[in-house]
Amino acid sequence: MRMSGRYLVTGGAGFVGSHLVAALLDRGDEVVVFDDLSTGHAQAVLPGARLVTGRLEDVAAIDAVLAEGPWDAVLHFAALSIVGDSMRDPLGYLAVNAGNGLRLIESCVRHGVKRFVLSSTAALFGSAGSEPIPDDAVIDPGSPYGESKAMLERALFWADRVYGLRSACLRYFNAAGADAAGRLGEDHRPESHLIPLVIDAALGRRAEVTVFGQDYPTPDGTCLRDYVHVTDLAGAHLRVLPLLADRSVRFNLGNGRGISVLEVIEAVGRIAGRPVPHRIAGRRAGDPAVLIAASARITAETGWRPVHSDLDTIVENALAWRVAHPHGYRTGT
Repeated sequence: MRMSGRYLVTGGAGFVGSHLVAALLDRGDEVVVFDDLSTGHAQAVLPGARLVTGRLEDVAAIDAVLAEGPWDAVLHFAALSIVGDSMRDPLGYLAVNAGNGLRLIESCVRHGVKRFVLSSTAALFGSAGSEPIPDDAVIDPGSPYGESKAMLERALFWADRVYGLRSACLRYFNAAGADAAGRLGEDHRPESHLIPLVIDAALGRRAEVTVFGQDYPTPDGTCLRDYVHVTDLAGAHLRVLPLLADRSVRFNLGNGRGISVLEVIEAVGRIAGRPVPHRIAGRRAGDPAVLIAASARITAETGWRPVHSDLDTIVENALAWRVAHPHGYRTGT
């Protein structure tokens, strides 16, 4: 029988982090969430987890939590994550994401943490040159957001080499969907992810959705992305933890299939039974035409594979949560 573990999850009140917390709780682990609630929601931290409200800039605050160890692992989700914003404020993104991540890694080393999981990104591969993108593709970020994650991956390389801090860097492609049981969903302020934006347009909660570019070298001219269900992503974190007993790993996480913006719009309209008003605009800076993951390595080494990530399931779960929670995690208007 597996012994329960103790885990610290930074950013565990956010979209992917909260689903990972749920997965840990569901298997009987003890979880502490450290989050400043700037983009996350206290209501997204399920009963059974303890929420500590604090900022990673506050080294004393994170040291105080880590001093409560031992911890089986620290899982780091807290970050600014909007590519377009990072193009407008590159130095700010690097300062927050890379700076806070480095402070957290340093604290982990001080407190004897042995395993660290980084929420990384497909934005590492701004011009990978091959599709699907393998784990060992050349790192060439197309945005400061991607660059900030690349900096942390390199920092973790050296933390392993010098201090023995084993790490998993999990490069999500497009996290989407919602907890099938309806406990959790996607609630960004403002919302920036395509599927909830398209759902809101279908539900009449926004006037329209903007398609950024229809002149890409893709079948319908719109960007292709690899959507992976957030519950599948959470499961990948659980799968990689045992590997960190003796080595660090880097994995790309996706379905291995590209879905275009217009295909998402069609699927939402079909499943919602309503038309999706949309308009075509110019390209957005920092957006590559195609991002598709090759996830064969994590499958071979852990047995992980997406099981909920066909587009209809993703849309159905996301739509159900947004219909049930018209104001997100807020109870008022």
